[in-house]
Amino acid sequence: MILAFNKPYGVLSQFTKQEPGHRMLAEFGFPKRIYPIGRLDWDSEGLLLLSDEKEWNDFLLHPRHGHERTYHVQVEGIATVDAMTELRKGVLIQERKTRPCRARLLDEPGYPPRNPPIRFRLSLPTSWIELKLTEGKNRQVRRMTAAVGFPTLRLIRTAIGGFALGDLPAGKWSELSHAQRELLKK
Repeated sequence: MILAFNKPYGVLSQFTKQEPGHRMLAEFGFPKRIYPIGRLDWDSEGLLLLSDEKEWNDFLLHPRHGHERTYHVQVEGIATVDAMTELRKGVLIQERKTRPCRARLLDEPGYPPRNPPIRFRLSLPTSWIELKLTEGKNRQVRRMTAAVGFPTLRLIRTAIGGFALGDLPAGKWSELSHAQRELLKK
């Protein structure tokens, strides 16, 4: 079984409590023996897959398989074409160059406001970019956008492979159909 979960902001991608006050996956009523495939940081939102089928973990996460993960990122400032070019080529973070990725500027995607709201400053506008990565190092998207001068304010994973989160509400999950499972392979 593979489940798609729209992880809300402030939820850790684990079932056991580490820090007081943090919300955990256990509160969302998942079936027994399900575990997350990869993770999203507590301050990130969007698509998190969970499964009881261990083979999906390596298949979807190891860079040798080249599975894209798509992120919509609200950044501080008006992102530039030059910054997208830098991101596409790979940027140096933590003394390591990231793999080339796909990056583009986005129009305002119309997501509902986050709770709590993002940091807002009247003197500094925000913009949105889309990143498609085939690797997923710790806080990589946030480090990449900061490296090109546009710190991340909000991060939403919208797709893994050919499977998109769609209109699944935040905090809800659903089991993937056979056809949706096939989309993960693309």
